[in-house]
Amino acid sequence: MSITDWPLEERPREKLLALGSQSLTDAELLAIFLRTGTRGKTAVDLSNDLLDGFNGLRQLLKADQKSFCQHHGLGTAKYAQLQAVLEMARRYLSEGLKRGDSLTSPQETRQFLSSQLRDYAYEVFAVLFLDQRHRVIHFEEMFRGTIDGASVYPREVVKKALEHNAAAVIFAHNHPSGVAEPSQSDERITGRLKEALGLVDIRVLDHFVVGDEVVSFAERGLL
Repeated sequence: MSITDWPLEERPREKLLALGSQSLTDAELLAIFLRTGTRGKTAVDLSNDLLDGFNGLRQLLKADQKSFCQHHGLGTAKYAQLQAVLEMARRYLSEGLKRGDSLTSPQETRQFLSSQLRDYAYEVFAVLFLDQRHRVIHFEEMFRGTIDGASVYPREVVKKALEHNAAAVIFAHNHPSGVAEPSQSDERITGRLKEALGLVDIRVLDHFVVGDEVVSFAERGLL
């Protein structure tokens, strides 16, 4: 049976318009993106197959072009469309922390950092530079590494903080494994950075580890 033969209230697009996007399942949202199914399968059927094959929505969205296009019903055009949607989502979230905005919401900060760092296949260390009122000056990805680590150089962080005339900083890095538990090396480099920045009166407000969740050093009492 085609989706057009379904009752109106069960069709993904009509359901979204009537009840909002939050009312849809992952498969229904994906079906709207795919628009069409394949022979003998509706777009929702195809979406369920894809979610099963990729072991969930996140893994599907993280898939590289080769893995994505190997699945029946997908191709380079769909891959390009998906990457465009993901980039628009990242840019939408990044607008929540523009230059001059104050960090008044920890959740907003978490969402921003997660959107920027979560889906990298390698480790990235980034810094939010802030002024005395904790307003955003600049966000920068400073160091990139392999799948399990990035080399971080305190001297370069201090240099960049002085360049931006920052009064405070927030560090963030991702764990490609998805496990956001801070490691001993994470704690050691945070201590070294805090000590180096303290010599020039720049405060370290927090260090976030981004994985399937976002863990705060400050909330853990690790600063």
